[in-house]
Amino acid sequence: MKQGIHPDYKVCKVTCACGNSFETLSTKEELRLDICSACHPFFTGQQKFINRGGRVEKFKKKFNIQ
Repeated sequence: MKQGIHPDYKVCKVTCACGNSFETLSTKEELRLDICSACHPFFTGQQKFINRGGRVEKFKKKFNIQ
């Protein structure tokens, strides 16, 4: 590896919108995230299902078709 071309790694504080924070190594000193492994539905198992209906259902409802 060439000397002097690689960035300096620092201890980085990562903060999520949910309030979770942890430290890792990065070229930046601070990162802010919208979603992390503590609040992501895949990792928590609390997935929200929204029954919005598709285009066909909206059409049938609009024109009162059974």
